[in-house]
Amino acid sequence: MTIRSWDIFCTVIDNYGDIGVCWRLARQLAQEHGHAVRLWVDDLASFARLAPEIDPAAPRQRLAGVEIRRWDPNPGAPFDAVAPHDAVIEAFACHLPEPFLAGMAAAERKPAWINLEYLSAEAWVSEHHAMSSPHPRLPLMKYFFFPGFAHGTGGLLRESLLGAQRDAFLSSPAAHATLWHRLGVDPIAGALRVSLFAYANPALPALLEQWRDGATPIQCLIPQGLAARQIGEWFGAPAPVQAGASFHAGNLTAQIIPFVRQEHYDELLWACDINFVRGEDSCVRGHWAARPLIWHIYPQSDDAHHVKLDAWLERFGRSGVAPQASHALTQFSHAWNGYGTAPDWASLHAQLLALTSAMDRWQRQLQHLGDLAANLVAFCENRVK
Repeated sequence: MTIRSWDIFCTVIDNYGDIGVCWRLARQLAQEHGHAVRLWVDDLASFARLAPEIDPAAPRQRLAGVEIRRWDPNPGAPFDAVAPHDAVIEAFACHLPEPFLAGMAAAERKPAWINLEYLSAEAWVSEHHAMSSPHPRLPLMKYFFFPGFAHGTGGLLRESLLGAQRDAFLSSPAAHATLWHRLGVDPIAGALRVSLFAYANPALPALLEQWRDGATPIQCLIPQGLAARQIGEWFGAPAPVQAGASFHAGNLTAQIIPFVRQEHYDELLWACDINFVRGEDSCVRGHWAARPLIWHIYPQSDDAHHVKLDAWLERFGRSGVAPQASHALTQFSHAWNGYGTAPDWASLHAQLLALTSAMDRWQRQLQHLGDLAANLVAFCENRVK
């Protein structure tokens, strides 16, 4: 089955993670594969934080080669009749509108139907990847597609030119200067540079105290959002904390930066010595930055996120990381995600060089899995009839 066009349905759950993945995938399918892509999004205001050209009030618009449609995912909500494309992705188990499902079933050539799942390093992902599930009423077959860190999964999203773009940025003082100007940041000579993108975190005050009282100057760059609000409160600043605000205490300088579009977020990760990331999209970009990362995994009420975090830590630890470095990362990550003691920055800091080498080596290994977009295209063309 030749695939040349896609419908991607997305509901925005935690503000940016879901739409971040879908927008990145949609752009790659359009720009690298030359396919027609129609991206359905329920929350265009959140989308506009990642792509400022988006008009939150427009029901239909086009950007970066992708047609963008607003939709209402509530059961029974009105949905305009459109002919489904060759492949249909319901991202992260959102439910397709019934009129659209009926159109898929009525099509002479049934679309390839993919449920794009959340990223996980757990062993069962390889076992369930590419499994099929027939619709209970309609002549349609849905396939489950899992991103992952191992063979037998869909791999990770990665644009074909990303490595070259990173190398070009790292070798260009002008590109660095442009980034800092865009963010309103003056780099501090000799400081360890940290990007911090996180959910509200009870462990953050203890970390800020350690940075303040430590021997190493820390320049922490925090995009506007939950963590920025928490840092402002810690420094006693009046709310709301705006981009451009800068706070200083001891050896810690914390600067609030604008929430940037995806491409510029990559540059921020490349320019920092260690990156605190959250959710799925920023975690994957943190891997390709080849810098040590601390993952604030999306919290779940039954603590299932602890299992997912430990699966990632274990898999990374088996990739050739020095035992002391792996231990320091695990202990710190546990504390950062709420099931360990207070974060031990000194132990983690002592292993940053080893972790940098290990992350660079591991991201090279991950490239051998192929990228998620290309793997999706191949799966739909070779497996779905």
